Amino acid sequence: SLKFDYYNSMLINTMDEDGNYVELGGEFPLEENEHFNNLPVNTQQSNIQVPTNVYNKDPKLLNAIYNSEALNDVYVNNFLRDPTLTWQYFGSSYGFFRIYPGIKWTPDNNGVVAFDSRNRNWYIQAATSPKDIIIMVDISGSMKGLKMTIAKHTINTILDTLGENDFVNVIAYTDYVRYVEPCFRGTLVQADLDNREHFKLLVEELHVKGEAQIKNAMKESFKILNEARMNGQGSMCNQAIMLITDGAMEDFESVFEEFNWPERRVRVFTYLIGREMTFAQKTKWIACNNKGYYTHISTLADVQENVMEYLHVLSRPMVINHDHDIIWTEAYMDTVLFYTKAQSLLLMTSVAMPVFSKKKETLSHGILLGVAGTDVPLMEVMKLAPRYIVRPTGPAWLCLPPQQQWLHPERCVQTFGLYCIQYCTIYISIYTNGKNLLK
Repeated sequence: SLKFDYYNSMLINTMDEDGNYVELGGEFPLEENEHFNNLPVNTQQSNIQVPTNVYNKDPKLLNAIYNSEALNDVYVNNFLRDPTLTWQYFGSSYGFFRIYPGIKWTPDNNGVVAFDSRNRNWYIQAATSPKDIIIMVDISGSMKGLKMTIAKHTINTILDTLGENDFVNVIAYTDYVRYVEPCFRGTLVQADLDNREHFKLLVEELHVKGEAQIKNAMKESFKILNEARMNGQGSMCNQAIMLITDGAMEDFESVFEEFNWPERRVRVFTYLIGREMTFAQKTKWIACNNKGYYTHISTLADVQENVMEYLHVLSRPMVINHDHDIIWTEAYMDTVLFYTKAQSLLLMTSVAMPVFSKKKETLSHGILLGVAGTDVPLMEVMKLAPRYIVRPTGPAWLCLPPQQQWLHPERCVQTFGLYCIQYCTIYISIYTNGKNLLK
C-alpha cells in the first residue's frame, strides 16, 4: 500500500495531548501576508484540503495527491514571476483541493469542512459543457419517509451542480405528471441562483401519494428537450434526464424507441433510492441503454459522491477530444475565506480549465483528473484599461453579458455593510472609446 504523508490544511500545526504533531499535520510555517489581506499563509508551500465526507487516507486519494505534488513548484514559480497572482489551486475529481499559498483551514461551528471543490462553479463549468437537465422525481406512496428525504437532497445536490450556462426543469410524477413550478410547464429555464433556490423551496413542499407511472413523465421530459433543441433554445449542447426513483416497474422501452433511439441524443442518469434492490436491474438498464450512469443511493451520506458521477460522464467527450477550454466564472465574493479570517478581495472571477489523463491505456475512457484554476480580482482586470487612451476623468467599463450589465470601477460594491450574493456571468471585455481591448 502507498505510504505518503501530506500537509492537511485542517491538521497543520496541531498537536496531540503528548505535544506531538498529529498525523497529516506537522509544522507548517504561516505568516500574515498583506497581498492576501493579512491572512496567515505559506508562500513556499501549497497544502491540501479534504472535505469531511472524504476519507483523508484513502489509497486512491493519496495516490492522486502524490501525483499532484509537482504543482507546488509551478505555483511558487508563477507567484515569483507574477506577484499580482492571488490563489492558485487544483480541485481533484477524488475530492481533495490543493491550494497555494498554503493556509490553515477553519472548519464550521460543528467542526465540519463542508467545502468541496467539485461543487464550485469554476470546477463544474470547466469539467463539463453547458447542459439542459430535466430532473424527474418519483413521489409515489412507496417513496415515503427517508426515501423522500434522500430524493429531495439528491435534487438539491443536482441543482447545486448547475450554473448560469445551464437550463433546467423539475418534474414530479405519480400516475400523472406534475411540474413543481407550473409557470415553467413545457419549457427550460436558466439555472441561475434565483431559479435554483426557487426550485429548492418548491421541492421541499412535495408529498408522496399514488402509484408511480414513469412512462408519461419520461415522454414529457423528452418532448421538452427535443423541442428546445429543434427551436434553438436552451444550452444547445448536452441534454440529460435525471431519474430519481425507488424502482421502475413499467415497460418503458417503447418511449426510448420513439424519442431517443438510435441517436441517443439525451443521456439518462438514474438514481435508485433506498436499500431495496428489487428493481435495480431495470433502473440500471435505463441508464446503460441511454448513455447515462446508474447509481444506488441508500443513505443521505451517499448523495454527494453519487451525484458527482454524472459530471464525469458528461466530461468524457471533452477528454477524448482534448478540449481544454478556459472558462471564466460569474463574479462572486470569496465567502469561504471571507467568513473565516481573511478580509474579502471584493468581487473576483475564477479562471479554470480541465485536466485530463493522457495515459494511452485509459485515453479512450475519457478520465477527468480535476480542474486547475486561479482567482482574479475584477479590479486587477480593470487595470488592463490603457490610461493613456482614456482621458483623466473618463473611466473604462467592464462589460458583463448576457444580461448586459456594466461594472463601473468607482461603483462601490459594499452598501450598508451588506454584499450582493448573485452577480451575472462574466465574459470579460474591457471597452474604451468603443473598442474591446482584450480581443
